[in-house]
Amino acid sequence: MFDYKYLKKSDPAIWKAVMGEVKREEEGIEMIASENYVSRAVLETLGTTLTNKYSEGYPGKRYYGGQMFTDQVETLAIDRAKKLFGAEHVNVQPHSGAQANLAVYAALLEPGDTVLGMDLSHGGHLTHGHPVTLPAKVYRFVRYETEPDGTIDYRKLEALAKKEKPKLLLAGFSSYTRQLDYEQFAAIAKKVKAYSMMDMAHIAGLVAARAVPSPIPYFDVVTATTHKSLRGPRGGIILCREPLAKAIDKAVFPGTQGGPHMHVIAAKAVAFGEALRPSFRTYGKQILKNAKALEEMLRKLGFEIVFGKTENHMVLVDVMKSHGVTGKEGEALLDSIGITVNKNVIPDDPRGPTDPSGLRIGVPALTTRCMKEKEVKLIATLIDRTLRSKGNACELKGVAKELKALCRAFPVY
Repeated sequence: MFDYKYLKKSDPAIWKAVMGEVKREEEGIEMIASENYVSRAVLETLGTTLTNKYSEGYPGKRYYGGQMFTDQVETLAIDRAKKLFGAEHVNVQPHSGAQANLAVYAALLEPGDTVLGMDLSHGGHLTHGHPVTLPAKVYRFVRYETEPDGTIDYRKLEALAKKEKPKLLLAGFSSYTRQLDYEQFAAIAKKVKAYSMMDMAHIAGLVAARAVPSPIPYFDVVTATTHKSLRGPRGGIILCREPLAKAIDKAVFPGTQGGPHMHVIAAKAVAFGEALRPSFRTYGKQILKNAKALEEMLRKLGFEIVFGKTENHMVLVDVMKSHGVTGKEGEALLDSIGITVNKNVIPDDPRGPTDPSGLRIGVPALTTRCMKEKEVKLIATLIDRTLRSKGNACELKGVAKELKALCRAFPVY
């Protein structure tokens, strides 16, 4: 499947790097919670001639001619997303989750308005107001935190909302492992007369699979990425109530983006079609089973589980406390034997974000490879052995050999 003969002839250096990535993905396991393996159909769609076409505007309202097929593609993507999530309106053009969030801010807020969102070290995301980002320079972000037991105290959140009077109450996360109470968020937003927004980038696939509750009925606006657990191409979408549709669409184009990437939108449509199949619901439920098996095995092996437990697709662990290595060291050690994870801050982390105390470990990609609880428990032991090896070459070589054998039994494609 992966010969890329035209690329090989035209640009051997890039071809070599691409083939290296093919081999890396086949011989190792992706356990970064925000990564997955797309289907062959999605891969094929990303390489179509739709990449040649400029399509500023929306179906039936384009600025350039020659849009008969791009309109079909985008309309299919919109209709499938509406059906998949039960949304009143969907914009499928955002290039990424960050672009989707930026567009929502632009649609609903004025410069200087207040947004109340989750603190990054307590599970939030950079685009939820971290000082290094553009939105933080335009809007005023206030952050809420989790409790020591890993939960959110909604009474404290309501008190903070009443004090700060946000125009937008933002739910959602990048490393938080517990289920949010959507009804409470919506009720608090209503009390302070704020818009309610959920960033479900990480759990979009779980929502589509009906494996976790859907935030769509509770929030004014919901953003998501289409890669991660949804198993589509890299990109974003915005789902909203009909009264906000015009403002959202205008904020995406021409507000924050130019021409949409039609080959990616076509691949999104393919992924939505795949997620509408009964097999995707089985997939989503297996993700939760695998994540719980990972949590339980890691706990048994002595890992400190941050937030107490997992109720979604990932586990956050404090490896500094449990194994005496930093997140950066742990990431490098695991990368050396073929397990890809990412270093991650933990609540009130005494270490900096470039070398934090935690590791974030996810299971969507290995679940795509049809691995189940038995394989997950084995992988947990390999992770433990790797981190305890302290870089011992002989031990790492043995672990890497076991991992390769496992990967051969569960090929990506």
